[in-house]
Amino acid sequence: MKKTLKYRLYSTKKQIDSLTYQLNAHRFLYNQALAQRKETYEKTNKGITYHNQATQLLPKLRKENKNIACCNYSSLQQTLRRLDKSFEAFFRRVKAGEDPGYPRFKAEHRFNTFSYSSFGDGCQIKDKRLYLQNVGLIKVKWHRLIEGKVKTLSITCRNNKWYACFSVECETNPLPKTYKSAGIDMGLKSFFTLHDGTRINCPQYFRKAEKKVAKAHQKLSRRKKGSNRRRKARFLLSKQYEHIANQRLNFCHEVTYFLVQKYDKFVVENLRIKNMVQNKHLSNSIADAAWGIFLNILKVKAENAGREYQEVSARGTTQECSSCGAVVKKSLAVRVHNCPFCGLSLDRDQNAALNILKRARTEPLVLATKLVVSPRS
Repeated sequence: MKKTLKYRLYSTKKQIDSLTYQLNAHRFLYNQALAQRKETYEKTNKGITYHNQATQLLPKLRKENKNIACCNYSSLQQTLRRLDKSFEAFFRRVKAGEDPGYPRFKAEHRFNTFSYSSFGDGCQIKDKRLYLQNVGLIKVKWHRLIEGKVKTLSITCRNNKWYACFSVECETNPLPKTYKSAGIDMGLKSFFTLHDGTRINCPQYFRKAEKKVAKAHQKLSRRKKGSNRRRKARFLLSKQYEHIANQRLNFCHEVTYFLVQKYDKFVVENLRIKNMVQNKHLSNSIADAAWGIFLNILKVKAENAGREYQEVSARGTTQECSSCGAVVKKSLAVRVHNCPFCGLSLDRDQNAALNILKRARTEPLVLATKLVVSPRS
């Protein structure tokens, strides 16, 4: 399976300058390659491929620009591949009739990552430090061991902090069987409810920090565009969002660890979260709950632990009685399921979780797919 392991870098001032120069060089290459593609299409009505840019544009820019010449050659090729993937996604969305979203030029605060296509080419680990070409040996906070074989390396800057993200391929580590299955119903008041009545409250990290975020937005809007004060205000706002994102990620890792240790099989609803956030009354709460992040992490950990993961249809799980199967209509305000046919009375979320678990026996099994998820920051 594939994983991404993220480590904090503690660079010297000289190394930070070198990393910044390289990052700006990659951004310059990305913008130049995008401009060439756009100009070529406007003049000839034909596109240009990655191969053409890698063999013609890249050597030319390396001769003209000293910053690009200092970068690792394969990492520059990786930046061109990144642009090529953006265009592939653009054409896919056009064919699907979706909002295409043409690739755009990257400003300084919108380009914060460059990658090495293979570990050992311009990057390696020496004496418990990370060596990068034309940067040197960088101190790293190794908070965990690197498991498996390192395939690629990405260097990321976020809020003036530098990180190394190792993409690795590793073996699974099956856990002992517990012979227990869990039906999971996602919610807003309770983050999720299990079929046995176990519930975890929704932490609502964004709701708790909403006033601070609003003040940071207000401060940013009052600053003059292009000024240093606006740059500082944007930095403070970004730190607010980063803190909330880290809290959510840490919460999801802790909860999924508890579930994977206790259960062998997980049955969840196949939620269309993108459609659900269109509800203007619940969109902020749904986004704050971060169901998608939680379910993705659960899939990865289930695969790594040798557990089963299955998604079932979400249609009618709340309205259907888990005891007799009768449909009992109720609004969102009704929090208790009372069946007039069989007399069952229990919490509506637990009733839904029982229905989800029952559907696992009738619908085809979908094992956890191979996903890549970043670890805790």
